[in-house]
Amino acid sequence: MKIINLLKKLLKTNQTATVRQSVRVPIENLEADFITFQGLVDNQEHIALGLGNWKYTDKPLVRIHSECLTGDVFGSGKCDCGEQLKESIQEIHKKGGLVLYLRQEGRGIGLYNKLDAYALQAKGLDTYEANQQLGLKDDLRDYTVAAQMLRALGISKIKLLSNNPDKMGQLRSHGINVVEEISTGVFVKPSNRKYLEAKVLKTHHRIGLAHV
Repeated sequence: MKIINLLKKLLKTNQTATVRQSVRVPIENLEADFITFQGLVDNQEHIALGLGNWKYTDKPLVRIHSECLTGDVFGSGKCDCGEQLKESIQEIHKKGGLVLYLRQEGRGIGLYNKLDAYALQAKGLDTYEANQQLGLKDDLRDYTVAAQMLRALGISKIKLLSNNPDKMGQLRSHGINVVEEISTGVFVKPSNRKYLEAKVLKTHHRIGLAHV
């Protein structure tokens, strides 16, 4: 079974994706190239945002951001996703690079399940315990598509803007050379402190909470 799973992973990693369309869109106080793809292994509508001088940067700064409707759109205080996305767009625009926006809501469990998990968190469970109570894994995200998107853009060497060690590990396993990992900011508030603490303790996210 392990050999079969390894072969499946290798086939996914080697599947070629291509750029489908690129269109420049003004966002906030800057512009971004919104890039779509075809041939991604999960057939989802993931997008890349090319920011700043990204086409001429040999080691672009890259943020892999999983979709979070509640945080990205509605400014939820349950997480730090919206703040991370806004920070990433501004920082990457300065340095030149990409935001890979992946449709993996709720660490891959989907919007409805995420809201069900929130209901359990209100009863005292942390973000991972809530997933387990629902019969779901802690994190279902697979970054194969991120590697495909980068290769479709001719990029094999990056600086990664992240505090999640799993992202770097998965990208490297798919042949992307992560030359540097840069942590995101710390966006802690009373409503998300327990969430961030669980990420530090259980999945070893590099979030500096000690003095916040």
